[in-house]
Amino acid sequence: MIMTRRNILKFRRIVIKIGTSSLILPNGKINLSNIDELAFVLSDLNNKGYEVILVTSGAVGVGLNVLEMDKRPADIATQQALASIGQVELMSLYTQMFRRYSQKVSQLLLTRDVTDFPTSRENAENALSALLSMNIIPIINENDAIAVDEMDHQTKFGDNDKLGAIVAKLVDADLLIMLSDIDGLYDKNPTIYDDAQIFREIHEITDELREMAGGAGSRFGTGGMTSKLSAAQILFENGQEMVLTNGARIREIREIIAGKEIGTYFYRK
Repeated sequence: MIMTRRNILKFRRIVIKIGTSSLILPNGKINLSNIDELAFVLSDLNNKGYEVILVTSGAVGVGLNVLEMDKRPADIATQQALASIGQVELMSLYTQMFRRYSQKVSQLLLTRDVTDFPTSRENAENALSALLSMNIIPIINENDAIAVDEMDHQTKFGDNDKLGAIVAKLVDADLLIMLSDIDGLYDKNPTIYDDAQIFREIHEITDELREMAGGAGSRFGTGGMTSKLSAAQILFENGQEMVLTNGARIREIREIIAGKEIGTYFYRK
């Protein structure tokens, strides 16, 4: 591959966002090999002097696996219970996998009001800064067990794609790498159309791009391409950059950081 993204070569603070579809297999079981690879790659980057933050989805999906349920329940209270159960198991898995590579991790659970309220936002920024200074990889998820989205009390981010962008903004990251179940942004659905073409670079989020974006993906996830474009817009407004790529090939993270043309690169010219 030709190196075309020289700007990325100077980046040192990287946020990685991984979606549920990259953590849970189609049969509902946990994708242990992907989690292990993620732990290896991020630990390796940390050893090389990068500051790495992981934003993870998957609490409800892991909770479904723990309780051997084959579909997401409709009622909110049960979903919140599953998130609570799954978050414990998910962090246990991350801790075990990262320990294999002598890497310490921490957990932060956020709700939207934390990042909206100046004092709590500053506290979150200070905690993350301290963790990075200690060479610890923070693992961040939304606090799905208590987050709500009602007219008079909104605490949900909406989806973890948006959370990834907000975390990148919070820590003033150089780059957000968003791992999804697709190689990048296409002009049409590549699972349906053989002639679908990937966009290698996006410099502006237009109405035309939003119209191309499809709905939610797998039965375990909630994000679709629309949410990824919304995340990119947040980063554009803050002068930051993003690469959307396939979470099935975790090791390509290192190639992305080396400037290789992988996935879709979102940046303003």
